[in-house]
Amino acid sequence: MTNHWIDIGNSDCIMIIGSNAAENHPISFKWVTRAQEKGAKLISVDPRFTRTSSKADIYSQMRSGTDIAFIGGIINYCLENKLYHKEYVVEYTNASFLIDPNFKFTDGLFSGYDASKRKYDKSTWKYQLDDKGNPKQDKSLKDPNCVFQLLKKHFKRYPVEKSCSITGANKKDYLTIAKTYCATGKPGKSGTIMYAMGTTQHTHGTQNIRSYAILQLLLGNIGVAGGGINALRGESNVQGSTDHCLLFHILPGYLKTPKAAQQTYKQYLKAYTPKTKDPKSANWWGNYAKYSTSLLKAWYGDKANKDNEFGYQYLPKISGNYSHISLFEAMYKGKINGLMLFGQNPAVGGPNAEKERKALENLDWMVAIDLWETDTSVFWKRPGANPNKIKTEVFLLPACSSVEKEGSVVNSGRWSQWRYAAIKPIGESKSDLAIINDLCNAVKREYSKGGKFPDPIRDLEWNYPIDEHHEPDPHAVAKEINGYFLKDVTMKGKTFKAGTLVPSFAYLKDDGSTTSGNWLYCASYTEAGNMAARRSRKPDKFNIGLYPEWSWCWPVNRRIIYNRASVNPEGVPWDKKQPVIAWNSTTKKWEGDVPDGGWAPGTKHAFIMKPEGHARLFGAGRADGPFPEHYEPVESPVQNLLSKQQYNPAIKIWEPDKIGTSKKYPIVGTTYRVTEHWQAGAMTRNLPWLVELVPNAFVEMSEALAKERGIKNGDKVMITTIRGKMESYAVVTKRVKPYNIGGKKVHLIGVIWHFGYSGIATGGSANVLTPHVGDANTMIPEYKAFLCDIKKAKA
Repeated sequence: MTNHWIDIGNSDCIMIIGSNAAENHPISFKWVTRAQEKGAKLISVDPRFTRTSSKADIYSQMRSGTDIAFIGGIINYCLENKLYHKEYVVEYTNASFLIDPNFKFTDGLFSGYDASKRKYDKSTWKYQLDDKGNPKQDKSLKDPNCVFQLLKKHFKRYPVEKSCSITGANKKDYLTIAKTYCATGKPGKSGTIMYAMGTTQHTHGTQNIRSYAILQLLLGNIGVAGGGINALRGESNVQGSTDHCLLFHILPGYLKTPKAAQQTYKQYLKAYTPKTKDPKSANWWGNYAKYSTSLLKAWYGDKANKDNEFGYQYLPKISGNYSHISLFEAMYKGKINGLMLFGQNPAVGGPNAEKERKALENLDWMVAIDLWETDTSVFWKRPGANPNKIKTEVFLLPACSSVEKEGSVVNSGRWSQWRYAAIKPIGESKSDLAIINDLCNAVKREYSKGGKFPDPIRDLEWNYPIDEHHEPDPHAVAKEINGYFLKDVTMKGKTFKAGTLVPSFAYLKDDGSTTSGNWLYCASYTEAGNMAARRSRKPDKFNIGLYPEWSWCWPVNRRIIYNRASVNPEGVPWDKKQPVIAWNSTTKKWEGDVPDGGWAPGTKHAFIMKPEGHARLFGAGRADGPFPEHYEPVESPVQNLLSKQQYNPAIKIWEPDKIGTSKKYPIVGTTYRVTEHWQAGAMTRNLPWLVELVPNAFVEMSEALAKERGIKNGDKVMITTIRGKMESYAVVTKRVKPYNIGGKKVHLIGVIWHFGYSGIATGGSANVLTPHVGDANTMIPEYKAFLCDIKKAKA
């Protein structure tokens, strides 16, 4: 999330797409309402008319899985009508950069595609370089090989009529949205895009977000107050868990997991430390070695030194994809022996859930750590299962809830906020921290006796103070994450003693003299105290709602990232009423938010995390193309109206025989949440007062579909896909309408996914319907668009 919750209130126009924020992210909607009270326009784009839509100034229907066609048409409208913020685009994006003349795009495919490997050779996806090794530019934006012209050419294929034909949007509403949102391209105006998993859970989810980024960059909406691309997280600490290495392909602070080809630390650093010859590039990832070495020192202390590559050989080297679908496919084939689940319930939450339940039967052991029994912890006695034939030994460890433990929680806006235990853990339950601590100490004791390569476990720095309730001290962990000086040093005119907390990541070193468990959080717990625990309402310099002394925000308490793009090259804010930062020519310092680099205006490029210093309209790092392109979901009721390439050419198809067709399954299905239940339901389906509010799974359908199928409101219905079936209750509603897709009538249904077979309320699980396919870049499952059929259930 580039901005933060309060900043939404600064926006002139808010587009909520892939989210029902009014119900599922109500705190965000408080600030949406504040913005509307000041005259902002709210746009809701959704397959169904939601409570968010009911509060919107403009609503548009959009078929699930067609975000790129919807946003692509707005991008084309912006370019064709010259509504983009030209100076911003020229100065701060790679629009002027020249691309290899051999780069091509033909009928849905970019140059370099290998159909046999379902993979691109990206050798033509590169900049032309000058004699100094820097990208060539044409700031007039007229060269046919410049990014701007290639972008125009690409999105010219998305005229309004075509976008509406693909998405099912009403042309009049669509044009109103395009005109209203593109009005934020004027200096002094701002628009924000709010999205959630309705955006990400597709085989092209990453490119959905890329399309939002391109639109926002063209309009100059990145880095400014009331702008940005704001991801609405579904859990209170999703942002924090991602920052701290929840996913297989990253280490804390978004450092990369070593690959099998990177056998030495030198090879690893070379692979991920970008270089540039442009003196105006800050190239912040050029500091990669400082952050990774400090991380290794935090993990291995004295055992990590120059002689042993700072313990790099202790890290596993990956050679494949270890995301959710990949793991369960391997588990299904019997290649995984054991599984530990912390607050996870894949028997309900995983795609193709019945297959995942069967995969659990192939384990030797499984440990479920949760507040209650979950559907996953009792998968062996689910309906239809025979416990006598399931070998898996299951252990259920009682965990305490969030109000029973102390520590930091990082909200969607990157604000790390310290909270305290309201009560001690009940019964024998323990915090996640205590469970991990006990587990690690037990494993260390085992490896102290020997074993294959015991060093990475045995040599871990692991000695946290324990209180009388056997709970580790969360402050000790927070300090370790921040990092320490390991020897007396003088840096930047200041002297620090060994054992002192590092005040900022600018002080981290690559020589083994500093530690930091996560460089992004260096400055969060310093000698001045626990920054996350601060609760001052002191306003910021320009009074735009930053509240810099309320909690702490990564990085270095910067509340709006990329904020150097909120000013022109001379340091003057584009929006003089709501400046984020401004250059004081008298003091020669920036005022306002913590700037994205303290250099004077004009001395460094604005986007400091990129080696070229410019935001990427053309992004060669993605697996499926440098520009977003509309592809249909893997299961679609229509042919792609833009090209012969039906679905994302870079995704992996695990089970071709489990992909449904519209002949047998003509209806588009999608999943979503309700306010009364939480995720896979283990927490809420065990609470009587919430069960009373929503006691059963239900499916929303249009009046037209209900009439066609002879279904009435409240009827029991059966929903089927090629993978499975579920029983549900029908909610016949005007909130869902049929689509006209290229002249074809298409129906959509929406199913809530919180239910399973365990708890005081049980019901059909929507994810027995969803496929085992995922995004080409992240492998996030395609929960939001699949083919199904629906009929009235037999009595």
